[in-house]
Amino acid sequence: MSGLRVRPHAPDADGAVLEVTPESAGWDHVGFKVVHLTDGQVHAGGQAGREVCLVVVAGTADIKAGDHRFDGVGGRATPFEDKAPGAVYAPAGVTWTVTAQGPVELAVCTAPGKGQGEPRMIDAADMSRETRGTGTNTRYVRNILPETQPAEGLLVVEVITPGGHWSSYPPHKHDTATPTEETALEETYYHRIDPPQGFAIQRVYTDDRSLDETVSVEDGDVVMVPRGYHPVGAPHGYDVYYLNVMAGPKRNWIFRNDPAHDWIVRKT
Repeated sequence: MSGLRVRPHAPDADGAVLEVTPESAGWDHVGFKVVHLTDGQVHAGGQAGREVCLVVVAGTADIKAGDHRFDGVGGRATPFEDKAPGAVYAPAGVTWTVTAQGPVELAVCTAPGKGQGEPRMIDAADMSRETRGTGTNTRYVRNILPETQPAEGLLVVEVITPGGHWSSYPPHKHDTATPTEETALEETYYHRIDPPQGFAIQRVYTDDRSLDETVSVEDGDVVMVPRGYHPVGAPHGYDVYYLNVMAGPKRNWIFRNDPAHDWIVRKT
């Protein structure tokens, strides 16, 4: 079994079905949790030294962060709906609660922080959208918490890759701090598949192949990317959604394509 794949389990008492911590991942920055809540159920958190972006992947919730209250956050039925998710940012040290209005799929994205700024709801208008790639390399991106929006370390983005297409492709990496050329960022991929009985393929590999794993990903799985290139393939008939969380020493996303495959970009 891959050491990079984290599979969901039945909900805990607080609704958690999956969690990646810096300790479990063996890295320093990214934390990620998925929570499934039933109507009226509450999930609470807040940790000194860690900022959070709460993403309502599906469903609607009321969120309280410190003295700030945000009602009716979210609203889409599934992550495949052409609609922005609900999202709330809270600085490190701020306690928060999420109360479900009906079934809720919640992603809790965390990274180190000093507690700068105020809690806020991230408006859909601030989540820029873009189409990347051409042909069977086309995918659809929504920037939930990009580096142009305030935060200390977190970068959060979601992507839909149509069936038969590739994503995070040509293979790219961001594991080395090289000024103006590449930044060092850990990353998690939270995958959803439509229809859910499908699968996706993700390969994680380094130039020297000291890390080289190809993972068969099922609905609800997380793939951890501590370093290396990390392309994703969506089989024909199955659309693939993923939520990316990135963080590192510097809040800046600069990547380098695998030189062996960079010709694909130059050709198009």
